[in-house]
Amino acid sequence: MTYSIRNQFALIFGMLMAGTVLLCWFINNTFLERYYLQDKQRVLGSAYGRINENISADDFEAEQIVTWLPVFCSQNNVSVIIMSPEAETLITINDTTAMRRQLIDNIFGRQDAVSRVLEEGASYRTWIKRDFVTQAEYVEMWGLLDNGSYFLFRIALEAIKDSVALANRFLGYVGIFAVLISGAIILFAAKKTTDPLMELVRISGRMIDLDFEAKYEGKSKNEVALLGHNINELSMSLEKTISELKSANNELLRDIQRKNEIDAMRRDFLSNVSHELKTPIALIQGYAEGLKDGVNDDQEGRDFYYEVIADEAAKMNGVVRKLLTLNELEFGQSQITMERFDIVQMIANYLQSVAILAKQRQVELLFAPTEPVYVWSDEYKTLEVLSNFLSNALNHVADDGQIRIDVVRADTVVRVSVWNKGEALAENVIPHLWDKFYKADEARTRAYGGSGIGLSIVKAIMEALHRDYGVANKGDGVEFWFELERSG
Repeated sequence: MTYSIRNQFALIFGMLMAGTVLLCWFINNTFLERYYLQDKQRVLGSAYGRINENISADDFEAEQIVTWLPVFCSQNNVSVIIMSPEAETLITINDTTAMRRQLIDNIFGRQDAVSRVLEEGASYRTWIKRDFVTQAEYVEMWGLLDNGSYFLFRIALEAIKDSVALANRFLGYVGIFAVLISGAIILFAAKKTTDPLMELVRISGRMIDLDFEAKYEGKSKNEVALLGHNINELSMSLEKTISELKSANNELLRDIQRKNEIDAMRRDFLSNVSHELKTPIALIQGYAEGLKDGVNDDQEGRDFYYEVIADEAAKMNGVVRKLLTLNELEFGQSQITMERFDIVQMIANYLQSVAILAKQRQVELLFAPTEPVYVWSDEYKTLEVLSNFLSNALNHVADDGQIRIDVVRADTVVRVSVWNKGEALAENVIPHLWDKFYKADEARTRAYGGSGIGLSIVKAIMEALHRDYGVANKGDGVEFWFELERSG
């Protein structure tokens, strides 16, 4: 990643470490020599003070100086020469002929090689001076002691410069090594710190695609782990909320679809009712006006008018009753009561009630009662289906024809079929038989007073029972059938 936190951490801390090392090197290179000079100046001043304090005492204390001074000079790399006013050498440590000559030159004012005076007191001076023989620079302190003796302390400046250069080189090497080691440690630490963040990035990316299976598995207890656990909670909440939203959306879509279906059904209902009731209402109105105007004065003519009006009113009543039944079924207002009953007995009882009507139409009803066959269904609505099928068969059976009712048992269902001898149905008609107010033969349907609602009621009942139904041309007739759940 271009803007990775890991890279940013490593860069920031690497630059901080490198900057620290460079700053230390700059300070060391710029101020270490000056600090070194000040420290040596202090050392020389300390030696001067101690010698000046003790050399003016008795000989025993002078011996103490002789004992202490070599150690001091060895520890601080100091050369010392002390001369009496008569130019007699009293104390010398690391003395050279050049130092003796230098002290004499200082006494007589020959100080041309002085580069810089560092400090000047009442009885001493401290400066940086180049030896004209060795061409080496020294930090020197010279002057008079309280007992009148001359002294010269010298520290080679070259050693100081070498020490500073060595310290700078060493600091540079250590700094480079420290930067490399620190960089590796920083990269490792940054990786350990940002790996959980990268995991959270991956989880959030999957959440964007609505994948809520990924969960943060970190075991630490720091802020990143707390964020991971919160993201887990957020993921579960989002998954639950989206699930609820999808369910609500599906319900809404179903409600909208149902509303559209209801609107369409309402429009169809109004259109079909208007169409179905228009003719009987017109007949009733016409015959009623004829009676009012006295079209027929004889009783027989008036009775005929009365019969037509009563017949058309009965047809209207039947249409309205069937429409109310269908409306209850389609809108789920009709309750389904499941019960166990003998379908064979129900068919036999119903056939007895229609036997006279069949005899009048010279139709032979064929049904061979067998042993009881029990089913689970709503007995009243099952009888409604059977009566509609049988009524339809009676209205379409051929002259001197037959109607046969069969009950066939299968593993889990019982099929009841009603076959009537007659003309086969056209293939393009079969899919529309279950539509409300559909009439395959308008003239024939009108002749027997059909409304085109009966098979729509069958469809609504069977769909409410969640069972199969259908129609097919079979042999020299037509068979309607439906299935029920078998009980035993």
